[in-house]
Amino acid sequence: MSSSYRAIFAAPGTGGFSAAGLIGRLPLAMMGIGVVTMVSQLTGRYGLAGALSAMMAMSAAVLGPQISRLVDRHGQRRVLRPATLIAVAAVAGLLLCAEWGAPDWTLFVFATGTGCVPSLGAMVRARWAEIYRGSPRELHTAYSWESIVDEMCFIVGPIVSIGLSTAWFPAAGPLLAGVFLVVGVLWLTAQRATEPVPRPRAEHTGGSALRSPGLRVLAATFLATGAIFGAVDVVTVAFAEERGHKTAASLVLAVYALGSCLAGVVFGMLHLSGPPARRWLVGVCAMAVSMIPLQLAGNLPFLAVALFVAGLSIAPTMVTTVALVEAHVPRTKLTEGMTWTSTGLLVGVALGSSAAGWVVDAAGTRAGYAVPAVAGAVAAAVAFLGFRRLREPAPTRGGHGADDRNPDRRDGIESVA
Repeated sequence: MSSSYRAIFAAPGTGGFSAAGLIGRLPLAMMGIGVVTMVSQLTGRYGLAGALSAMMAMSAAVLGPQISRLVDRHGQRRVLRPATLIAVAAVAGLLLCAEWGAPDWTLFVFATGTGCVPSLGAMVRARWAEIYRGSPRELHTAYSWESIVDEMCFIVGPIVSIGLSTAWFPAAGPLLAGVFLVVGVLWLTAQRATEPVPRPRAEHTGGSALRSPGLRVLAATFLATGAIFGAVDVVTVAFAEERGHKTAASLVLAVYALGSCLAGVVFGMLHLSGPPARRWLVGVCAMAVSMIPLQLAGNLPFLAVALFVAGLSIAPTMVTTVALVEAHVPRTKLTEGMTWTSTGLLVGVALGSSAAGWVVDAAGTRAGYAVPAVAGAVAAAVAFLGFRRLREPAPTRGGHGADDRNPDRRDGIESVA
């Protein structure tokens, strides 16, 4: 580990809550694909499996920001534990109903309850923000580290979930995801010393964090970005199956995440100057352009290389997004603000997966890769249209300091010689 990363863990408790966040975030990468694998094995109905996965994503998109809003008001421990209890009960009900062959509507009822799974990534980043507020170099590195953790989860999680469900028993992947969620949340909430202190009720004014124009731009762009990720996943599986190597799809997608992971490692060691909004715009455009070579893929090795290159722009863009959220959202609504970007991704993934599946069924995999290309173009267009809102300092609102209001000041740090 480089000195930059070692330095951020010098603060007491940072290693503990980051490790808890890693375990608690694995379900995000395991649950959806695990349910798809389980239901398709038990019933052979891929349409039902995909619909349940989409319902879970949409439920998380609706409930996730509300849970994070409660966290900002009442604290992580008081909110996360009961929310996790509801989510785990819903997962257990879903698994039992699938195993017992219960009516389809019961599966959808329990799938709705899984939306109570809290956004552990937002909870951990809020702790980093509390510790290194006013220290932009350390905070930049901390956010980069958490982006690396995200990618590690998406490299390992699907492989473990699919592997367990196919090699052991159908519900094994989602079941282990539920165990990871409980362990991660209990471990994180037991660490009271680093938990952000809830602000007084009087400071929670102005309604939702989504009233921030800058946050709306980020969430809308991430909706289109999520469509890229969802479409790439579905079309890549179909592409591999079309060539007789369906099991290789998880490895190809792992290469996609690996590219992002390595880019995040390097990005975290850099201290770049200039407005973060400009870097964010460049990152979104790079993601859009990186979808073009996928149209030329004729075999799995070429596709793996193209996806690795495409992955290089993901983590740096995500890290810059978190910095912009912090700059444009009041401190009293920071966790909620971070969750709204995740919500955009979740909705986008559901839409992108559905659109890609429809296109693949209708016109084949080569046409299917046009879906992430179109989504990338939409993301770039939204980013260009909203760029001015991200460059402008956020207006003075309760809970902000001077540096919180100006994204250029918060991230305007010297470049490494």
